[in-house]
Amino acid sequence: MRKKPVWGFSPNWVLARKLKSERNDLLSESDQSVGAERIYDAETGDLANFKARLATITYLLDRYGVLLLVVGMATVSFFLEPEVFLTWRNVSNIFRQISFNAILALGVFLVILTAGIDLSVGSILALAMMTAAVLARDGYPWPLIILAPIITGGLVGAVNGLGLTWLRLPHPFIMTLGTLNIARGLTNLISGGVPISGLPEPVRWLGAGNLRLANLDFPVSFAVVLICYILVSLFLTYTRTGRHIYAIGGNPQAARVSGINVDRTLVFVYTVCGMFAGLSGLLLAGRTNSGFPNAGVGQELDAISAVIIGGASFFGGRGTVLGVFAGALVIGLMRNILNLRNVPVFWQQVLIGVVIIVVVALDVLRRRGSSTLR
Repeated sequence: MRKKPVWGFSPNWVLARKLKSERNDLLSESDQSVGAERIYDAETGDLANFKARLATITYLLDRYGVLLLVVGMATVSFFLEPEVFLTWRNVSNIFRQISFNAILALGVFLVILTAGIDLSVGSILALAMMTAAVLARDGYPWPLIILAPIITGGLVGAVNGLGLTWLRLPHPFIMTLGTLNIARGLTNLISGGVPISGLPEPVRWLGAGNLRLANLDFPVSFAVVLICYILVSLFLTYTRTGRHIYAIGGNPQAARVSGINVDRTLVFVYTVCGMFAGLSGLLLAGRTNSGFPNAGVGQELDAISAVIIGGASFFGGRGTVLGVFAGALVIGLMRNILNLRNVPVFWQQVLIGVVIIVVVALDVLRRRGSSTLR
């Protein structure tokens, strides 16, 4: 029995229209899918190109950014003071001025590589400086006067490392903030709160003497800086402990799992940092021929600034010795040109603070960019 038409249409015609409509819907969805794939492919290609460009820029900034900053600072300095800046007298003065901060920054760099921080280096510098002055006043031989500040700095650094690892403090900031005040208090105790002058000739030669090279006077203190930087660079590159320092900064938990003695390495790093602070205090005592209790106030900030400007990361595991040297040189060039232009010290601090904020912000953006590239 044939079915009657529905609303004037035969059942077969209605079924055919329904099948045709479904077929058109399927074709439409297929076309949309193909179009979406094409759009996705185009967007993926653009995204890949963007990631490649971002990776290239990040690599170039990481590798050459601080060197470009040094060249830029030197160029600006030359154009502002062309008659003074490139004279050997001014250049050697820059080398001598950056020596103390460069050595201090080298120790802080090792700590920051482990994702740590040491706020006590300025006070350790003052304590070491005053130790040398007190020993000289009491008539001790000059070899002891040279060794004592370095040993003193190493002892305070070891206290930082042992306190951090034994007490399991959440961050080195706490421990080093405490030793900052302890070292400053000890400096005032042994000096009576007054400067002490009169260092032996060998100490003065280290801090203020010159080496005659190619008819030019080359600061002895800067030669000490170069020796220290070369030794630390070789140490980080070719020794197991040097590689462990980078590994701890990259991922301390993974370092522990891989068998690295993290606690022992941290104690070593903070001890060496203290020794470099002691050496910096010795050189400063030699240059000024005295020890004074307020030496090194705020110096830890300049040291940290040099490390961060030099490309090291506050998050640890990244940075180079050459970068730290360039960072110390940038700060030295900034201070030199600002002094030549008679800019007050307070404005110098403001400018350096702005540079630090910009560099740290760039480091954070770099890390975000790296995570995006993955």
